Amino acid sequence: MDEVVSVEAEKGTFMGTALVAIGDEIVFDRGYGSANLEWDIANTPDAKFRIGSVTKQFTAAAILLLEERGQIDLDVPVKTYWPDAPAAWDAITTRHLLQHTSGITNVTDLDEFATQKFLPTTREELIAMFADKPLDFTPGEKWSYSNSGFVLLSAIIENITGETYASFVKANIFDPLGMNDTAIDVLSEIVPMRASGYSPTRDGIANAEYVDMTIPTGAGALHSTTHDLLKWQRGLFGGKLLKPASLAAMTAPGVEAMPGSTYGYGVLITEKEDGRMVWHGGGIEGFNSMLMHDPDRDITVIVLANLNGGQANDLATMLMRLARGGEVKLIDELEAAELDVASLAQYEGTYALAPTFKINVFVEGDQLKAQATNQPAFELFAQDGEEDFFFLKVIDAQVRFNRDDAGDVTSLTLYQNGHEIPGIKE
Repeated sequence: MDEVVSVEAEKGTFMGTALVAIGDEIVFDRGYGSANLEWDIANTPDAKFRIGSVTKQFTAAAILLLEERGQIDLDVPVKTYWPDAPAAWDAITTRHLLQHTSGITNVTDLDEFATQKFLPTTREELIAMFADKPLDFTPGEKWSYSNSGFVLLSAIIENITGETYASFVKANIFDPLGMNDTAIDVLSEIVPMRASGYSPTRDGIANAEYVDMTIPTGAGALHSTTHDLLKWQRGLFGGKLLKPASLAAMTAPGVEAMPGSTYGYGVLITEKEDGRMVWHGGGIEGFNSMLMHDPDRDITVIVLANLNGGQANDLATMLMRLARGGEVKLIDELEAAELDVASLAQYEGTYALAPTFKINVFVEGDQLKAQATNQPAFELFAQDGEEDFFFLKVIDAQVRFNRDDAGDVTSLTLYQNGHEIPGIKE
């Protein structure tokens, strides 16, 4: 496990902490890189990281606690708990918000959010940013990830309880589970062992762009440690927090989300030949996180990063594979085949993996490159011994090009983070 993580740390693509536990036994627990580059302070397992959207499962659990107490009905209109809801939301329920099926547009995708994120923002001001927008689809029609829904859930928790979101989750989740290092990340507070966040640039690593932490609330505002998140998993799946029926509802296969996974309440559920997994990742300026749990084998994997990128996802996937008894082949161990440059043109084209996510494959000089939507271009390396199969060296991802009966390349399959995502050539 250390070798897998060290490869990325030594390349300078990962800084953070990683933990693997089987039941209560921690089998891997280490820090890598710097918690603060300017002071050259090393990351340790005690370092606190923003966890981004991993926060959503705490918000979901808070809603389920209120349901258990008879204070909320998941299937009545949200207007019941947020009276200022516009008429367009009349058919939206709390359950829709929990499962990202409300149709409310994602506030972080709005053009104006690019500047609003720098400013202190009240919950009313934030909700007003998306309340007057047309719904993206009829409520319940499909799944579409929306931070707006969990911002609204945070406000509903506050309206029902008369408490702030921060005080409610502290009193009802963090304190009972002994999670003393988990809280809303308040920038003005002095927080011992809080890691600084960084982002990669063409000129090297830079301090991450600012975001005012009054904005994410229950959609992504928490900071935590690997040890606290293990306490959370032990408490959640150990029956210390929710009733069995509530936990079953939260982690049951729900609406189809990304290929191979469905969405429950604040968590994704993946079921494959190698087992069932309940998980969620997070990303916010300067930080990425991944929390995975295999309920059948009682394995928990947590990776927290203070350098933006896909390594938290990739490393967690590999650590889970190892914890399950599988094998991992490091990128540096893959052997690239030499291909005739003229043969690379057959793979060129734009491949649509989703309406808003595409991969453009093109030849540049003597290299075959792939560029995903809003991402830099990376070289594809042909894997020795496997026709039409390529891998990337900057991240743990592979691409297989698929042919029709005439032998023409018509699609690709992206293998990343345990998922197989098809892309049709346009």
